[in-house]
Amino acid sequence: MTSTSISMDRLLFGDNQFFGINHMSEEKARTQQMRFQDTDAIMSVLDAAQDEGVRTFMCTTHDRMQEVCDRARTDPARYSQMKFFPCMPYAHKYANAITEGGFLGAVRQYLPETGLLDSVARGTSSLARKDIEGIATLLIDAELKMFRGLSTPVIWMQNVVVDLLSGLGFTEAFRIFADHVRTKYGAEPGFITMNLPRLLDDLDSVGVTNPLVCSNINKLGFRMSGGVEGYLDAIEKRPFRAVAMSVFASGALSPREAIEWTCSLPNLESIVFGASSRAHIASTVSLVDEYWPHEAVGRR
Repeated sequence: MTSTSISMDRLLFGDNQFFGINHMSEEKARTQQMRFQDTDAIMSVLDAAQDEGVRTFMCTTHDRMQEVCDRARTDPARYSQMKFFPCMPYAHKYANAITEGGFLGAVRQYLPETGLLDSVARGTSSLARKDIEGIATLLIDAELKMFRGLSTPVIWMQNVVVDLLSGLGFTEAFRIFADHVRTKYGAEPGFITMNLPRLLDDLDSVGVTNPLVCSNINKLGFRMSGGVEGYLDAIEKRPFRAVAMSVFASGALSPREAIEWTCSLPNLESIVFGASSRAHIASTVSLVDEYWPHEAVGRR
């Protein structure tokens, strides 16, 4: 099973700042969550990113993303060049839905609008036969419902699920995900992990070759399970497409030091970063243009 190898932008814009996620400061996380309660505030930052030449939004399937997708659909002139990279599943969403309406209520809530009977049939037969593949594909379809009509050339499996499946040894799930994403959506599957070397072994074992993998990659080894050396060895020697996140080590590294080190790595595909202001976005774009000069990412 080979990668479709779509062309990736050098910089991808992440969404942690919009939903109160900060791995170093709970206070900063709360402040950001309050600031972005209004969808207008989110759209303002996304507009700034687009204006600075960053047109790929790597986002979770948080319920608030529905509002962002609706805005993008209603203003195609403004957002026609914007690509969405959904990251799924958003586990808290399902936990809350099951608590409020039970399992079947949660399934009904997130079923795609099209193919309803087919989805129900797959869900029912899956439960009866304990068919993991049927349940998995049903949930993928449910997660992607909010992105209908938008460009989603890469669809990611979130690290909370990737690393759980890896730990349980249920690596066949990666093949199921990859097959369904490619076949039904014509998209490339991506995998997010906190343990890059182990995941590469798992993907090799089920025939997912030259995979698109996003992991923490930074000079300090922040949240890099197994240590920096193991990651650097994998990036240099193993056939996969590396996307670096947490390159600033959640603020422990200066932007210049972090970007200079990251851009010096071999075989790096993209960097995903988050920012709350146009100034911070412009600064990151400028630094990447400086240290990745063969293909500037900023405004032409």
